Amino acid sequence: MAIVEGIIELKEEKKGDVCILRIKGRLDAISSPVAEKKVFDSINRGQYKLLLNFSGVSYLSSAGMRMLLSSTKKLKTLNGKLLVSDIVPNVMDVLKMSGFDHVLEIAKTEEEALRRF
Repeated sequence: MAIVEGIIELKEEKKGDVCILRIKGRLDAISSPVAEKKVFDSINRGQYKLLLNFSGVSYLSSAGMRMLLSSTKKLKTLNGKLLVSDIVPNVMDVLKMSGFDHVLEIAKTEEEALRRF
């Protein structure tokens, strides 16, 4: 299933019991609520193992980071897990500058992330 909401596109795929959301576009104040709703919809359907593939994310704002934090916290309360993979260099720089690289579970590749579930 793909959701295209102007500047962001989300595609969902299942691999075993892991739900992979491939995000393409900018995660900013406008698109982050759309992405967060999609993530929370997945969680509310019982998907407690979520992998966000960021290979298509070109920009991450503080609103995008809040979405990541709220999703991580929600899953922790449910004994679930959120991993982020395939982060492009400029987005990784933002995560490192904000200290989020220590808050989030990050994998270099989708394959590595799937092994860690």
